[in-house]
Amino acid sequence: MNGDADLSHPARLMGEPARAAMLVALLDGGARPASELAAIAGVRPPTASAHLARLVEGGLLVDRRLGRHRYFQLADASVADAVEALQRISPRQRVSSLRQSTTAVRLGELRSCYDHLAGRIALAIADVLVEEGSIAPLVAGRVGEITGAGPLARRLGLDGGTGAGRSLPGTRRPAVRGCLDWTERRPHVAGAFGAQIHRSFLDRGWAVGLPRDRSLKLTAAGREALDDVVALG
Repeated sequence: MNGDADLSHPARLMGEPARAAMLVALLDGGARPASELAAIAGVRPPTASAHLARLVEGGLLVDRRLGRHRYFQLADASVADAVEALQRISPRQRVSSLRQSTTAVRLGELRSCYDHLAGRIALAIADVLVEEGSIAPLVAGRVGEITGAGPLARRLGLDGGTGAGRSLPGTRRPAVRGCLDWTERRPHVAGAFGAQIHRSFLDRGWAVGLPRDRSLKLTAAGREALDDVVALG
C-alpha cells in the first residue's frame, strides 16, 4: 500500500534553474542533444551532463544515443503537464532584452505544448471548433468531447464520418482534453485530436519550428488555409 505522493522529489529536480530551463526547452515534445541544452540553460557541458543525468535518473527525462550523440526528451506527457502546470503558477521572468521580448511574443502567438498547439492562434482554433459544433466547450484539465465535424475540424483532419464521443478510432487516448494555456489563461485543445492538429500544421507546412525555443511560425500556406475561418490577426 502506498501513501501520498512525495512532491518534494520532482520539486527538487525541477527547482534548479538550469534543469528548469532544460525541461521548458523540451516542452515541444522533441529531443535535443546535451550540447544544445547546455547552451539553452547557460551552463558548461560537464555541468549540463550532471543535470541531465539527474533528470534521467529521476524519471523526468529519457535519453537515447544516435551515433556519437545522446538526445534527451521528456519521459512522457505527464511530465509535460507538470511543467506546464508549474508555469501557470510561476512568476513571469522580467524581459530585459530585445531577443527575450521577441521570443516572448512568438511563444504567446503559437508554440508546441508537448504534442499539441498552444498560444493565441491555438485558442482561436479552439473557439471556432466550439462555435461550429465540432467539440464541446473546453474545461481546463478535463476530458472533452467531439460533438461533430464542422468545416474547420475536417480541414484539420477530423474524419467527417467519425462518430461523436470521447475517443478517436484506433486510440485509447481521450479525443479532446482542455489544457490551460499559461499565457492566455484559457484552455486550448489537447488529447488525440490536439495532437492530430499539431501534426497537420507541421506535415502540411502550415507552421515551422524555430531553433532554441518551442515557438512555431505560421507560414503563408498556413495563413491562407485558415484565414477564412480563424481570426489570425
